[in-house]
Amino acid sequence: MKTQNRRDFIKDMGLMVASAGMASLLPLDTLASGKKEFFRISLAQWSFHKALFAGKMTNLEFPVKAKKDFGIDIVEYVSPFFNKKESDPAYLKELLNITKNEGIQNHLIMIDGEGDLGNLDDKQRIKAVENHYKWVDAAKVLGCQTIRVNASGQGSENEVKTAVIDGLGRLTEYGKKNKINIIVENHGGYSSDGKWLSDVMKGVNSPYCGTLPDFGNFRISDTKKYDMYQGVKELMPFAKGISAKTFKFDEQGNEPDIDYTRMFKIIHEAKFRGIVGIEWEGDGFSEEEGIRKTKALLEKVLQQYRS
Repeated sequence: MKTQNRRDFIKDMGLMVASAGMASLLPLDTLASGKKEFFRISLAQWSFHKALFAGKMTNLEFPVKAKKDFGIDIVEYVSPFFNKKESDPAYLKELLNITKNEGIQNHLIMIDGEGDLGNLDDKQRIKAVENHYKWVDAAKVLGCQTIRVNASGQGSENEVKTAVIDGLGRLTEYGKKNKINIIVENHGGYSSDGKWLSDVMKGVNSPYCGTLPDFGNFRISDTKKYDMYQGVKELMPFAKGISAKTFKFDEQGNEPDIDYTRMFKIIHEAKFRGIVGIEWEGDGFSEEEGIRKTKALLEKVLQQYRS
């Protein structure tokens, strides 16, 4: 399923800990040399969207599968798979206990379908902001530090930018009170324009607000794309995580349409040291094989920075 289909289906369009006016990274694994790892690998739940939508896996089973089947102990959730139990204390406690018992870190929750934070109508925009509050609360209970939201709205580029800065700013204030970061993914529409989204970040101007650069989501419309490398470069100053998207692999195990060496050079030069999430979204391999191949590719990138 391609990214555009995901937005259609849900009908909406590094981890950093913020404190005292600045954001600091979580501790990273230390190598035998004493150096810190460039990044750690997490698994984005969307990689299993087919299995989850088909009922072959549940939200509660996902984190354990990530660790036991793939050796990944950091996970990223997607809101539809909570099946509207995000405000159920018993459900959240059960999920938290599962991850605690397995030594799994709950990294972030990707939120979709809660309204446009860039709605030009003030009342609708504020309603969308408030719709996200429960996810900030859920993230806090689960020990996540971050939720991912969408910077979406209908109107001219400048109109939506002004509205998004307001809506995102309001939500960020709520996140700040709960010590939860609010981050935006390039996820279609104006948000897939790196310059536009970086301007939004400057407008909100909060250490609790950042970006989640996604390698595969730089399509502004059906006829307009944004350069992925330029986009990532523009979003990196605000990045609190990375979404390593893959769609296919060649015989050497590389993503033929995304130059991972070039991409991670940009990320490394931006001095990012955080969490990179696997997000397999292709059709040529099973979800399990796609995840394994993406992990292998990321581990190959890591090796380049260990010498």
